[in-house]
Amino acid sequence: MNGFRVQAPGVLSLFQDGGRFGQHALGLTTGGPMDGGAFYWANRLVENPEGTTAMEVAQGGIRLECTGDTTVAVTGADVALRINGRVRALWCSHRLGPGDSIELGHAESGMWAYLAVAGGFGAKAFFGSTSVVLREGLGEAIQTGQQLTCGESAETEWAMPRESIPRLVPDPVLRVIEGGQKAEFSAAARDVFFGSGFTVSQQSNRMGCRLNGPAIVSPSGERLSEGTTYGTIQVPLNGQPIVLLNDRQTIGGYPKLGAVLSLDCWKLAQCRPGATVSFKSITVEEAQDLVRTERAARENMTLRRGGEGGVQQG
Repeated sequence: MNGFRVQAPGVLSLFQDGGRFGQHALGLTTGGPMDGGAFYWANRLVENPEGTTAMEVAQGGIRLECTGDTTVAVTGADVALRINGRVRALWCSHRLGPGDSIELGHAESGMWAYLAVAGGFGAKAFFGSTSVVLREGLGEAIQTGQQLTCGESAETEWAMPRESIPRLVPDPVLRVIEGGQKAEFSAAARDVFFGSGFTVSQQSNRMGCRLNGPAIVSPSGERLSEGTTYGTIQVPLNGQPIVLLNDRQTIGGYPKLGAVLSLDCWKLAQCRPGATVSFKSITVEEAQDLVRTERAARENMTLRRGGEGGVQQG
């Protein structure tokens, strides 16, 4: 059987697919990959359809032994990828056979790495998705000794052109679509938000990114809880913004200044605690154009044969 035996599970390794949609009425959040771009390319490099189940590895540290013939690719955070002890390139696919070992060292930068295998990992689906959300009890983290199954080797080894590999941005400027309760925030509060830098807090996780910086005066008064969305910027009474991410709660009552562009949520997710982020306002039309351009660039990208691209770490 094609698959892997887990020798070391890493800090936190979870199965993720494209996400769990249409279940908010049950109180179930979306889940899915924190860095959707890296997840997409990991799957494409091993010839998988978009959204195929891959493994999200927080900060590296995982070690697996291959039990069959398959193809793997690692993208995302800057981890040292070693196959049978030899450093190999990220953003490339690599064939493995029985007894081969694969190891992801601890990340030098970034937070989330993605390990995709040809045919995807065999994982249990909950409410139509294999995305693990520990807070909701949907699935479990990868454990030592666990036996993982996957598909057979891909036909070709592929590599991302070096010049096209997404670069981790240490102190990103995040684009924001204003909305929600924008009109309830004073001009002074908005000036503080868009004119300041904020530090990523140690309390950030898959639910959301907590930021520390100048206090933003939050609108007073009670309000009913309402549905939340990916990238929503909440401003609680302490004035320290929270950007909601994949495992966010499905409803919330804090005032909302707007939402971070989905493409920039990936950049934010890869920021380590202590990183500085700032914000820039864009229109809905600009956001739509940016997403369409990104999608077109993906579809028009021509991968290279293995050995002609990728990037080596460690």
